[in-house]
Amino acid sequence: MMTDPIADMLTRIRNANAVEKPVVEIAATKLKVAIAKVLKDEGFIADYSVGKYVFDEAAGGNLFKEGADLSEAKVILRVYMKYGPEGEKVIRHIRRSSRPGRRYYQGKDEIKKILDGLGISILSTSRGVLSNRQARKLGVGGEVLCVVW
Repeated sequence: MMTDPIADMLTRIRNANAVEKPVVEIAATKLKVAIAKVLKDEGFIADYSVGKYVFDEAAGGNLFKEGADLSEAKVILRVYMKYGPEGEKVIRHIRRSSRPGRRYYQGKDEIKKILDGLGISILSTSRGVLSNRQARKLGVGGEVLCVVW
């Protein structure tokens, strides 16, 4: 059993970024897919896809099949990492803020800019998982899941 699956997701992204892997695979949940969507919308990752591994005897093993339903077992989230034209890393820092032992919330008036707008914080709000920019625009606060720059 894993205590903090979001921290595991962020660690996998951080490790893949450190060795400049093009793709990282993570066990998918609705929250992780929502975090990946925010990272894509804000330009920190190139893309993501949700699928599952199916065994295809004719192909000689497991194949990744996109578009799988999240209710099925062994659903995988594939995150396609993004790097600059000369191989520089787009994600410089990614850190978990709220943890199972210490939840961290920000009200709508407490939401701060990260590095004067160069970075983002990802919040779980009543309107879904949003970046700090979107949450400030909608006037909602929530639990700060992670900080990225």
